[in-house]
Amino acid sequence: MASAFSHAFVALALGKASSHPIMTWKVLLLGTTCSIVPDLDVIGFYFGIQYGDLWGHRGMTHSLLFAGLLSAALMAMWHKQKARAARVGIFVYLFLCTASHGLLDALTDGGLGVAFFSPFDPSRYFFAARPVAVSPIGISAFFSEDAFHVLASEVKWVWLPTIAGFLIVRGLHYVRSAQCAVKQAPGD
Repeated sequence: MASAFSHAFVALALGKASSHPIMTWKVLLLGTTCSIVPDLDVIGFYFGIQYGDLWGHRGMTHSLLFAGLLSAALMAMWHKQKARAARVGIFVYLFLCTASHGLLDALTDGGLGVAFFSPFDPSRYFFAARPVAVSPIGISAFFSEDAFHVLASEVKWVWLPTIAGFLIVRGLHYVRSAQCAVKQAPGD
């Protein structure tokens, strides 16, 4: 898995890339939480659930179905009073944050792969390119000799591309806003 730091960073960048007013700090915090929630499946190890099982690590909680269900549940609990367009925008953001977890994990060089289509298809998938060093499971295991190697890999393959994408999207927003301002300016 990628570290919780990288999952949260990607979710925060996704939300901040938008300049829409629905992206409040509460929504951004919820999105970063959604990006980390799939790894709660590691609790299953303490109950005898095996890594490759449906509810094992990178299984059901890493699926696109889980991302949709979690996002819908959070919308129903906390954002039902918002306008329909705002609810759709927040749902899409929360879905992307949750789904991004599995996408990042599929870029790592370890583990069994990600069950994107669980429970309908239990197959585990990786991307063809797997440049991100896998982060050890557990906080104590993370803070070891390998931590620097994992973080350096994530900075190179997750953080820098995320920052570049963020800057491109914000730059496009700026250019679009400037073009709209020019069109609305009174003629000479």
